[in-house]
Amino acid sequence: MDLNTLKSILERHSRWAHRQSDGARADLSLVDLQGLNLSKIDLRGAKLTGIRLAGARLTGARLHGADLFGADLTDSNLEDADLSEADLRGVRFEGARFRGAILRRADMRPGTLLSGKGDGSLASAAEPAGTLNIRGAIMAHANLTGARLAGASIVESDLTGASLIGADLRRSDLSNSILQNADLTEADLSESSLIGARLSCAVLRGAILDNANLRQADLIGVDLAGCNIGAANTANAVLNRPMDTLASEVSLVVLNHERWIGSNGRTGARAVLEGADLRQVDLRRANLAGAILRGALLDLSLLNHAQLRMADLSGASMNGANLLGADLAGANLAFASLIGADLTDARCGPADIIGPTGLPTGRSWPATLKGADLTRAHLVNAVLTQADMSGSDLRYADLEGADLLDAILLGATLPVTEDEPPRNNVH
Repeated sequence: MDLNTLKSILERHSRWAHRQSDGARADLSLVDLQGLNLSKIDLRGAKLTGIRLAGARLTGARLHGADLFGADLTDSNLEDADLSEADLRGVRFEGARFRGAILRRADMRPGTLLSGKGDGSLASAAEPAGTLNIRGAIMAHANLTGARLAGASIVESDLTGASLIGADLRRSDLSNSILQNADLTEADLSESSLIGARLSCAVLRGAILDNANLRQADLIGVDLAGCNIGAANTANAVLNRPMDTLASEVSLVVLNHERWIGSNGRTGARAVLEGADLRQVDLRRANLAGAILRGALLDLSLLNHAQLRMADLSGASMNGANLLGADLAGANLAFASLIGADLTDARCGPADIIGPTGLPTGRSWPATLKGADLTRAHLVNAVLTQADMSGSDLRYADLEGADLLDAILLGATLPVTEDEPPRNNVH
């Protein structure tokens, strides 16, 4: 395809992406664009089935939701490219560079192209794709169910909540990657390297770990049912840090707080843990509603489904914390650091104010994330109704499905939006 034709297609696609009546979705299926400089190209939602992009420069390309089924990306440069929600089934990845790429919810299951009827029609088949070689990518919630990734290298990457059910990961390298809340049910991890990986609350039911290397891995809260963890190397791995391993005075404070909540303040005492070191602590489903946790260290802590309504977490350090499904209604998270935290399905809306009699007053108190650092945070389906998020940093945060009705975003640094002007400069 000559460059003038390509530029014409891209211009029409740009108008289509911006819902203009004279636009047309780009269809570059099976087109050969090998070796071209396509940096920052905008092909969101384009049909690129079987496209040949071997050796192409696609740095910063916008390929959100694109159909790249069976594409050839061999030796391509996809650094900082947005491939979120893209169909990457059966793509050839050998030698491709993905540093800083975004592959959230991308479909990377097996597949290949066929033209079995001789009519050029395309179909899928369960054949392995090219070996994956990824470093430093955002792959949260990616669909890798049944993926054939033997020998793949996916290091220092974020696979929070990814589906790897039944995946073939033999001899793969997942060192220093984040697999928090990922589902690895019945995955084959034989001889794989998970050195320093964060697997907190991941599901490894029935997974094969023969000779897997889990040295220094975070295994707090991992579901290992039917899994022979003894077959793996777990030297210096963090297996658990439940409440009973905390300093006795901290444990007592938390337990007394739960009694205080359960008795409506008649017994026990409100938890005051200002500045406390609770890093990597397992507080899943704990009731810390109304607790004082100002400036507390909660990095990598497990707070899945915890009750934190009206809690004061202002200035707390919660980097990488697991807050999946947590109740943070009315909580104060002003100037808290939540870099890379998982707040999927968390409730950060307003809390009903309860009177002395225990009945609702008809008034509510909004949650505040004013000035909070939510860089790379996962806010998928989070409820942020009426939340004060002014001045917050949401760079690279995932807000897919989040409810931001009446949220205050004055001065907030927002993720890149789909309405940004396209940049289709073909070289």
